[in-house]
Amino acid sequence: METEIKVRLAVESDLDTIIAMLADDILGRKRERYEHPLPSSYINAFQAIVNDPNNELVVAYDGNDQVIGVQQITFTPYLTHQGGWRATIEGVRTAASVRGKGVGAELIKWAIQRARKRGCRLVQLTTDKQRPDALRFYERLGFKATHEGLKLKL
Repeated sequence: METEIKVRLAVESDLDTIIAMLADDILGRKRERYEHPLPSSYINAFQAIVNDPNNELVVAYDGNDQVIGVQQITFTPYLTHQGGWRATIEGVRTAASVRGKGVGAELIKWAIQRARKRGCRLVQLTTDKQRPDALRFYERLGFKATHEGLKLKL
C-alpha cells in the first residue's frame, strides 16, 4: 500500500461515509439506503454497536484523515472450544478509490490482532456466494472455508 493506513473506532460523523461504502457495490445497492438524511435505522444501529462492549465498528483512514474502509467485529463467548471466545468480522468494505491497494487486508489483519488481544480462540467471517473475489481474498489471508453457512432472512 502506498499510504500507511490507521484504524480507529468509528464515530457518528463517519456514518455517511460508512453507509456510502456499504451501498457502493452490486449487492449493497440492493439492500442499503444511502440517502440524506440517513435513515434513523442506521443511527440507531450505530448507537447499539458503540454501547455494546462486545461490538466494535472500526474505520481505516489515510494520512489525510479520510475514511477509506470499515468493518464490524463482534466478540462472542461460546461453550464450544472449551468455553472460548470468537471474533466475527462483518461488513468489510473499502472505498472504491482504494480497492486493490491493501486497505482490506490491513483491516482484516487489524481485526485478527484485536481478536488475539481480546483472548479469542477463533476468528470467523462469511462472504456472500456472489462475491467469489472476496472468498479468494479471505483465503489469501489464511481463512479456510471449513463450514457451510446458512442464513434465514426475517
